[in-house]
Amino acid sequence: MAALSVDILFDAAVRIQLLERSITIAFTDNTLRIKFPTTRRLAEFLDVQHYYVLPYFAMMEQEELVTRAERVGIITTAKGSRKMIELMRDTYRKETSEILGQTIFEDILRKI
Repeated sequence: MAALSVDILFDAAVRIQLLERSITIAFTDNTLRIKFPTTRRLAEFLDVQHYYVLPYFAMMEQEELVTRAERVGIITTAKGSRKMIELMRDTYRKETSEILGQTIFEDILRKI
């Protein structure tokens, strides 16, 4: 089993979105929020048992990186969105631009 961390979960979340070619972003209250894959999807992607992922989500909630929204699932907070967008910019820029389009991605980068 691979060692897990908050950074590994964020990286896996971005890679899942890129593989599925789907990034769900909501613009609310002068911030943007990004829908996170489910904990089960992350566990499957990382090839670990689901219960290994759950404590890291508790940590991410405590660090105000994500929050759970009724009927929506897990979404990033402003701080978590910044972390995810920076990861997209620094590591997966080309792939993210292909999905969002260069103009939209550049606009999002200006907002963080």
